[in-house]
Amino acid sequence: MNDLSLFKQFAPQAPKQFQEGNNAVIYTRVSSADQEDNTSLASQKKFCEVYAQKKGLNVVGYFGGTYESAKTDDRKEFNRMLTFVKRSKNVNYVIVYSYERFSRSGIAGASIADDLLKKYGVITLATTQELDPTTPAGSFQQKILFLFGQMDNELRRDKIVTGMKERLTEGYWVWSTPRGYDNLNPGKGKASERKLVVNQEGKLLKKAFEWKAYQQLPNVEIARRLNRMGMNISEKRMIELFTNPFYCGLIVSKMLPGQVIEGKHEPLISRELFLKVHNIRQENRSHSFVHDRDNDNLPLKVFVKCDKCRQTLTGYLVKKKGLYYYKCNTKGCKVNRSAKAMHELFRTVLKSFRIEKEELYIIKIQLEEQMSVFFKTQIEEAKSFKSRLTETERKLEAIEERFVIGEIDRSLYDKFRSKYEKDCFEIKQELNKTGGYKSNLGKVIDFAIKICLNPLLLWEKSDLNSKRIFQNLLFPEGIIYNRESDQYRTSRINSFFSMIPQIASDLKGHKNGDSIKFDKIPAWVENSGIEPLTF
Repeated sequence: MNDLSLFKQFAPQAPKQFQEGNNAVIYTRVSSADQEDNTSLASQKKFCEVYAQKKGLNVVGYFGGTYESAKTDDRKEFNRMLTFVKRSKNVNYVIVYSYERFSRSGIAGASIADDLLKKYGVITLATTQELDPTTPAGSFQQKILFLFGQMDNELRRDKIVTGMKERLTEGYWVWSTPRGYDNLNPGKGKASERKLVVNQEGKLLKKAFEWKAYQQLPNVEIARRLNRMGMNISEKRMIELFTNPFYCGLIVSKMLPGQVIEGKHEPLISRELFLKVHNIRQENRSHSFVHDRDNDNLPLKVFVKCDKCRQTLTGYLVKKKGLYYYKCNTKGCKVNRSAKAMHELFRTVLKSFRIEKEELYIIKIQLEEQMSVFFKTQIEEAKSFKSRLTETERKLEAIEERFVIGEIDRSLYDKFRSKYEKDCFEIKQELNKTGGYKSNLGKVIDFAIKICLNPLLLWEKSDLNSKRIFQNLLFPEGIIYNRESDQYRTSRINSFFSMIPQIASDLKGHKNGDSIKFDKIPAWVENSGIEPLTF
């Protein structure tokens, strides 16, 4: 049997390579409905079409053209575009205005672009960020840009959350109008300008509280009565309403852990009635252990996942022993471990990220040098915009001075002032897009290495909310616990932190007499291969 061609069907197939072609699709989007009618979408489409024409590409489809938040990749138009590209056999490129238009979900967006290239031979190109994703360097730069889109999202979120916290502490409800209420100022965008009052549905909800408190009716019966009265509500929803202090004029939020705020809105029921309903619900519990939603003794709850079923672990207190435990609630899964042991394992994980003070400066310099090369273009553009801004502001001052001393009349002054002010605004907008990379990168690097000076102490001394923030910052997708090996593992570490232990390890090798070449240190460590990182 010398005919080897008969065995070719058993040989692994080579991954699909990029096929030469000139067919492309264009995807455009804005973040919110307020932007839908401005020139953003039209500008994106125009830039993409000019780019396609310049590259000699044939546009065979348009997608997006509306508002879709890119914080996650569960978007209708985005997924419609992906489905079209994957099913088509003749699409070679996806063109976007910038990579943040494609996705702002960080490594998840990078993974989608990488999947399109490797599985379907489709290249994702951005008109404002020239690179070649088919090369190792271009692929790496593309991932960096996706990560910075995510970081920009998180920085914006921090600003928004700060504002929401301020309004909450003042007693204003910052989310959508709760069930049972109407907003008498629906056109007002600010929380402080809204006026929430009880509506007709709210009066029915008040009856539900009274039935629960005075007649001790089960939730299923209360929901049935309300449905007969024309209010469509489920038993599960009733539980959420009964445990929300908003209805007695108070505000509580995960943003303000441990705090109760006097609300500015009209109460639906009295506080006494609310507490009476709450006490009934507590008395009806007959478990041998008590589950805690927020407990300082259970910081890893929900953050840790079961290795068997990938469900998040819950926490509970065994009253008789006075001990806390973590467990998996999946039926048939026997993962159950003491909080003390789980916390000790996590302490071991945090110790692996610790660096010495004398290493701080050289690690910082190394990180900055490796990252700055990928943002050279942005930095150069920022310098150019700053120069233009200075010149335009000088012209604006000059025109104002000439008007004051009477060299030009009001009409001429107004004409040029509006022009220069518009130019200044547009230049600042562009400067904000290009000038923030270097400063933000420096802040993130400073933040990361300072945390690594003593991550264990930082975690132990923090309150519950801060611990959770730190945990999710270090391990964005959480960690997985394997009961058989009694170990944690994770599929991904925050890239800013994953680099530091490796560089520190090389530095320690240098201290021990080994030579070290910084250009051999990887500039980015994903820790996202087939085998997850194990501690």
